[in-house]
Amino acid sequence: MQKLVTLYLLLMIACFNSCKPKDSVQEDASVESRTPVTITSISSAPMEDYVELNATSSFLQKWMVRANATGYLQLANVSLNKYVAKGQNLFSIKTKEAQSIGNSISILDSTFKFSGVNTIKAEESGFISQIDHQSGEYVQDGEQLAVITDTKSFAFLLDMPYELRPYLLNKKSLEINLPDGEKLTGIISGNMPTMDAASQTQKIILKINVSHPIPENLIAKVRVIKSSKNNTSSLPRAAVLTDETQSDFWVMKMIDSTTAVKVPVKKGIETTDKIEILSPVFSSTDKILLTGNYSLPDTAKVQIIQ
Repeated sequence: MQKLVTLYLLLMIACFNSCKPKDSVQEDASVESRTPVTITSISSAPMEDYVELNATSSFLQKWMVRANATGYLQLANVSLNKYVAKGQNLFSIKTKEAQSIGNSISILDSTFKFSGVNTIKAEESGFISQIDHQSGEYVQDGEQLAVITDTKSFAFLLDMPYELRPYLLNKKSLEINLPDGEKLTGIISGNMPTMDAASQTQKIILKINVSHPIPENLIAKVRVIKSSKNNTSSLPRAAVLTDETQSDFWVMKMIDSTTAVKVPVKKGIETTDKIEILSPVFSSTDKILLTGNYSLPDTAKVQIIQ
């Protein structure tokens, strides 16, 4: 009899454990299956569709100072980065023949002053950017002695793909962003008549007006705006999902406090952090998943975290 009572109690305990805890386990499992997510909402602000190109600083005009005779440099009145004015004496050259004749004449008649020195002057104003010979060196007629860079010819050369040409036809200026964060206004003053054969880009000349010097060969960034809208609805880029072929796009929208559903969208302008949403029309109160939305099914249980 005692064995029967014991068996009966064991069956009652097993039945109790198999009923009540089952609902509790299912409830816990449903809570644990919720994906933690963060949310965002639609925003309305101006947007621009642009392409960012490189522009290199350059001096478009440089003057070559050349020897006008064969001989020895008697004077080299030049130094790097020194500003010279138009007509300023830069070099003087004395030929071997002039030096020989001058010594002979001086011996015969000291009152006869003969120098035989040729003076080379600056053809234009600018600064000395290159020096090839110094005083005392022997040079040939026509040999390059120095280079004068015209500071007034400073400009940025924008490497523009030819297919972007329509976006510059009605523009007079572009914004130039220097590596240190400085922003300059570049005035479009013309373009080079040739294309780079390899990259198929054309150089656009951008003139600037600044009070401080900018070094040559500095690479800056220039934004060429393709289209812009003053007020458009957009979402952060992370909120918009797509398939492997990037042909379909959608977002995960909350329909209650724990459920998110898949909503197909049509996108417009894209920037580095925003995507324009053309359709459907979302309200400012709609909650869109921002993180944790990747690979979620059409209807998913989620848990919003702060």
